[in-house]
Amino acid sequence: MLYNCYIIQPSTFHFVVSIVKFFFLIIACCLLFIPSKALCAHGVSIDGSLKYPADFKHFDYTSKEAVKGGQLVLHDLGSFDKMNPFTLKGTPPFGLETFVFETLAVSSLDEPFAEYGLIAKDIVPAQDGKSVTYTLDERARFSDGSPVTVEDIQYSLATLKSDQAHPFYQMYFQDITGTEILDRQRIRFNFAKPNRELHMIASQLPVLNKAFYEKYGFNPLSGKDGMRIPVGSGPYRISDVNPGKSITYTRNPDYWANDHPTRKFMFNFDRITIKYFKDQIVSVEAFKAGEFDFMNVNIAKQWQRDLTGRRFDSGELVKKRFPHKNNAGMQGFVFNTRRDFFSDPQVRKAIGLAFDFEWTNKTLFFDQYTRCNSYFSNSYLAATGIPQGEELALLEPYRSQLPDPVFTTPLQPSTTAPPRSLRANLRQAKKILSQAGWSIKDGLLKDDKGQSLSFEILLVSPSFERVMAPFVRNLKKLGIKASYRTIDAALYGDRVKSFDFDMIVNVYGQSQSPGNEQRDYWTSASAARKGSRNFAGVQNPVVDALVDKIVYARTQQDLTLASHALDRVLWYGYYVVPNWYLAAHRLAYSRKFSQPVTLPLYYNPYQFLYTWWIKSPDQQSAQ
Repeated sequence: MLYNCYIIQPSTFHFVVSIVKFFFLIIACCLLFIPSKALCAHGVSIDGSLKYPADFKHFDYTSKEAVKGGQLVLHDLGSFDKMNPFTLKGTPPFGLETFVFETLAVSSLDEPFAEYGLIAKDIVPAQDGKSVTYTLDERARFSDGSPVTVEDIQYSLATLKSDQAHPFYQMYFQDITGTEILDRQRIRFNFAKPNRELHMIASQLPVLNKAFYEKYGFNPLSGKDGMRIPVGSGPYRISDVNPGKSITYTRNPDYWANDHPTRKFMFNFDRITIKYFKDQIVSVEAFKAGEFDFMNVNIAKQWQRDLTGRRFDSGELVKKRFPHKNNAGMQGFVFNTRRDFFSDPQVRKAIGLAFDFEWTNKTLFFDQYTRCNSYFSNSYLAATGIPQGEELALLEPYRSQLPDPVFTTPLQPSTTAPPRSLRANLRQAKKILSQAGWSIKDGLLKDDKGQSLSFEILLVSPSFERVMAPFVRNLKKLGIKASYRTIDAALYGDRVKSFDFDMIVNVYGQSQSPGNEQRDYWTSASAARKGSRNFAGVQNPVVDALVDKIVYARTQQDLTLASHALDRVLWYGYYVVPNWYLAAHRLAYSRKFSQPVTLPLYYNPYQFLYTWWIKSPDQQSAQ
């Protein structure tokens, strides 16, 4: 299941039924088909448990002290050129999907596998696991005052599964075969086959206004229709747009869910403005100058050295680490295996040996990071040791299709920590390349046809150039001609969507419950589909089979075993050069903010920010 790659805000709804009906529903929940057992109508979960009861008032990580008002100014890089976040072409403004649109149900941030209804007040999975029925909240309204209807829900699914929408949605909602409108408030989603998380995936459906998109078109390619302000049901409306430069969202005073328990004490700012900057270095100086209020810092040097000065010394600006329990997934230098020179896993392995993480972490990152050692780093889903028992039995039928290390060698990234060294790693890499048919000729590494091994690393942030420079120098010692280039964010996005690159840096975000999104990351079907996140071009029938094992896992144990197995197969496919992760968010912000005392557990920085509020002038001056 997807969390964080597309920002999904937490939400839920009151469960209002008679005591008798509630009693029988609880009995039914206990008898449900295993993939969705013990699911209650005000919320759903994978493991059958919910932290919050039907009558809860607000999430624990929000605060009763929160007050509405004031302005929040944020930043983003690059620009934007459309007002539909659900299509492939173009770039939408930051926050559009979060502030303007809503889903049927959304996750809480202090449970790993639970969602609570928002637009849907009742969520009832079928006992056979082949459908889920939603009852819409009769209070739900779009920003133009029109009610959210079952026809809007039906239109939303059909449109997002069509070729008009971003290909991600076709993959993600693949097993939802269609809808049936039962009455004015109820709609059923039918499934291709039972899937323990599909009722939760269905609940993440963004709700579109059918009348708006039928009038103006869902996917206008250019012109004013492409920048037409959309109608959504979320807490904000767009009030001002400076195309490509800034956008302002204003809190809707008539927002239908103002007092909803999942929205209570959240989205407290009256206005949210997003300013656009060309690169990350410039944006840091702008933040220090007071041009915006909040910054999620993902560059160690900026955190350690650049975020200093008078305003930090005086306390006007604050920087602080906030711990989280997120699955760190995998960040890495991604090989585009569609390129002939990256088609051999052994070549990819050799190139990975040229990356000196220990030197990079110490010299450039001030020893702040931990090396990624799994595609599910910092998680119980990460494979450890060698496969045994049921995990081995899961992999055994594919033994002839897999390299031996999958069965014999624990996952371990290359290291230069003693007794290893960079020199030893480069010697090993040279040997691997020689065995693969590559040799040094005229100072360059060439194959038996005389083609040299040369590639470009495409970057979107100049801050990564200092990481790439020593990596490229190390590759040069092997006779590999590598280079790196930073390009405009919009152009970068277009090239990545069409797989027009040799190597990029990417983060494969993972939730505590991986599922359908793995199809978009790794499967053969997604490898040729523009806009997918299968950047590496993975086309491996074993990977396809193991992804299906994850998607259709019947129990938590099955999911864990399949994730471990997939982890091993991907690792020894050498699709990325593993990078690093940090088990905390580094946030810099204005002192004008107050925050809840209780932190969420599984969250991105902006989900946390949307629980904050602005202190009164007296509170600010007292600091």
